[in-house]
Amino acid sequence: MDQKPAPLQPVREDWERALAVVAHPDDMEFGTAAAVARWTAQGKQVVYCMVTSGEAGIDGMEPAECRRVREAEQVASAQIVGVETVDFLHQPDGILEYGVALRGEITRAVRRHRPEIVITNNFRDTWDGQSLNMADHISTGRATLDAVRDAGNRWVFPEQVTDEDLAPWDGVQQVWAAGSPLATQGADVTDTFAAGVESLKAHDAYLSGLGWEFDAEDFLEGVCRGTGSRLGVTYGTGFEVFRMGFGSDD
Repeated sequence: MDQKPAPLQPVREDWERALAVVAHPDDMEFGTAAAVARWTAQGKQVVYCMVTSGEAGIDGMEPAECRRVREAEQVASAQIVGVETVDFLHQPDGILEYGVALRGEITRAVRRHRPEIVITNNFRDTWDGQSLNMADHISTGRATLDAVRDAGNRWVFPEQVTDEDLAPWDGVQQVWAAGSPLATQGADVTDTFAAGVESLKAHDAYLSGLGWEFDAEDFLEGVCRGTGSRLGVTYGTGFEVFRMGFGSDD
C-alpha cells in the first residue's frame, strides 16, 4: 500500500525581502511563481536572479536570439507576479558546473540584494524518486546554499568587499528549495494560482518550442493541487527548508 505523503507546515512569512536564484528563465514559473504573487501582494520584495538566460533551451532557435527572447519573456513573466527586478548572471546554459566560480557569482547577488529568505529550485537527484532532475538545477541549488554562507564571510570572495563595495551579508535566515521531494513546508497559493498560470504562459516561445502540446493551467493544477492537499488548502507550493546558522527559527 502506498504511504500517504506527510502533511506540510506553512513556511514562515515574517520577512520583507527574498531573493530567488534559479538556473533558467521559467524555473520559477513551474510552480513557485504563484507563491511569489502571494508574497508580493503582502507587500514583500522578491528579486529574481537567473543564473543562465536559457539560451540552449529552444532547439529551433540560435542561442543568441534565444537569449534575447527568453530574457524578455522572463521579465514580462516576473511582472505578472509583482517582481520588478530580474538579474541575469549570463552563465552558460546546459553546462553549469558546481564550484567556486558559480558560488562567487551567486554570493555577489546575495550581497547586493541582502535578502532574508533565499529561494532556489529542487537540487535533489530526482523530483519524485523517479523523474531525474537536470544538472543545471542541481549545480545551481547546491551553489546557492553554499553562497548564502559565503556571503556572510568577508574573507570569502574578499575582492567583492574591497573592490566592489559589497558588504558581507549574513542576514539570510532560511534557504527554500522549491519542488523538492523532501519538502516539509509549503505556501498556500489558492488565491494566486491564476497569476502563477499567467506567468508560466508568458514563456510562450519556450513552451511552443517544447515540441508537444503543453497546457500551463493543467500542468500547474497537477503540481499545486497535490501539494495543497498536504497543506489542507486547494493549491500549494512545497519547499525543503534549510535553516542558516545556529539557533535559527523553524
